[in-house]
Amino acid sequence: MNSRRKFLKKGLGLSSLFLWPGSDLLNHSILGGDDSKQSQSAYTSLRPAKGDRKYYSQAVEDLILRIKPEIKNPKLAWLFENCFPNTLDTTVFFSEKNSRPDSFIITGDIHSMWLRDSSAQVWPYLSLVKSDPSLKRLFQGLINRQTDCILLDPYANAFNEGPGIGEVYHDLTEIKPGIHERKWEIDSLCYPIRLAYHYWKITGDTLVLDSRWKEAMKTILQTFIVQQRKKDKGPYHFQRETAVLTDTVAGSGFGNPIRPNGLICSMFRPSDDSTIYAFLIPSNLFAKRCLEYLAEMSDHGLLDKAFGDQCLGLSREIDQALDQFGTYMHPKYGKILAYEVDGFGNQLFMDDANVPSLLALPYLDAISVNNPVYKNTRAFVWSLDNPYFFVGSAGEGIGGPHVGLDYIWPMSLIMKALTSNQPNEIQACLRTLMGSDGDKGFMHESFFKDNPGNFTRSWFAWVNTLFGELIVKIYHENPKLLSL
Repeated sequence: MNSRRKFLKKGLGLSSLFLWPGSDLLNHSILGGDDSKQSQSAYTSLRPAKGDRKYYSQAVEDLILRIKPEIKNPKLAWLFENCFPNTLDTTVFFSEKNSRPDSFIITGDIHSMWLRDSSAQVWPYLSLVKSDPSLKRLFQGLINRQTDCILLDPYANAFNEGPGIGEVYHDLTEIKPGIHERKWEIDSLCYPIRLAYHYWKITGDTLVLDSRWKEAMKTILQTFIVQQRKKDKGPYHFQRETAVLTDTVAGSGFGNPIRPNGLICSMFRPSDDSTIYAFLIPSNLFAKRCLEYLAEMSDHGLLDKAFGDQCLGLSREIDQALDQFGTYMHPKYGKILAYEVDGFGNQLFMDDANVPSLLALPYLDAISVNNPVYKNTRAFVWSLDNPYFFVGSAGEGIGGPHVGLDYIWPMSLIMKALTSNQPNEIQACLRTLMGSDGDKGFMHESFFKDNPGNFTRSWFAWVNTLFGELIVKIYHENPKLLSL
């Protein structure tokens, strides 16, 4: 995810440019993988040396020591050990800022923090936070940092470590100091809500949910309302001088025409690719759920009641609009969710691997896995009727426009497994994931459907940690599935 165009050429990540501390993992050949592949009989840990790791959690280390011996397949155990702690090992920059914890978490091969990625990268550790004070401070620091980012500019998706630190894109939009990129994406504001809500539910800690955080939540609600565009187009616009169509926005930066209907406009997808029709359905469903989180927090006195009522009202308005405009009676699959709509009756039918996706909606608690419309949609998106579903000798899965055709994203396979209750389906995903790493020991952004050695992004912390989350879930729910 993220804006990686500077690292991509014809859909291939220049992964040989990136190497994290303590690792000898380097992809020398993007097109075919390294000639000297990792020995299949000696799966040596590829984690950085202990002194080079960015952040330490005893609870995470204990969990790895507990689960790894239970994984009988040596490669699967190796991948788990490498991937699960990758966010902590390589991407966390923790400090004290104004006597408060501050966590700046980079996405991996770009030294910038995405609101979406940073939230998702630490999510698999959240269940451990009560048993590890150090981990708790990491989450407090991230909530503090995300609060500052949202108050700086709710339309920005990615931020630098500080003003004047890091690269800034020269786009036709308002870029304030400290902003890395200003692509308006609904989910960029949803992920911090999800993180803060579940942190509160698990810990009961409200100190970090202070007056600035409350102001950030009010800013999010106001931004959502403005981007319903009932009165006008709003203040946000974005254009970029580029040969890549999905890196800029049509309509003089305001997007293609829409007819207001209660849904929220999103100029970009979670892939950081621009939308065709601005009402992005999976992101609106995610927003609906996150507004319900805010309403619940208001009921418990963390936010005022009037604010909570507004959140609940907007959630219901989105729900009604989704029912009216977001579905379609498909001749083959029955009633399914569209991916994007414009309010005029135009609908786009596809799915993208980046989360929120249609496939991943139950993972985000945005829809029930047993919902008939979701079941029909799931069948559609995991089929050749989805233009971004690819099948090759290395496996099958969903990709997206971001890196081009025929590139499968491991994230889609992980999401399929995380939202499945079918043992055979879960194990099939595990087998493909095990073979997708190009013998490098980590997950990648994408791999070519016929050659896992042809991949993009050797250092993509979100998907690494997400893979670890899948293994942890299987270990707790059905450990026999780890016996491949």
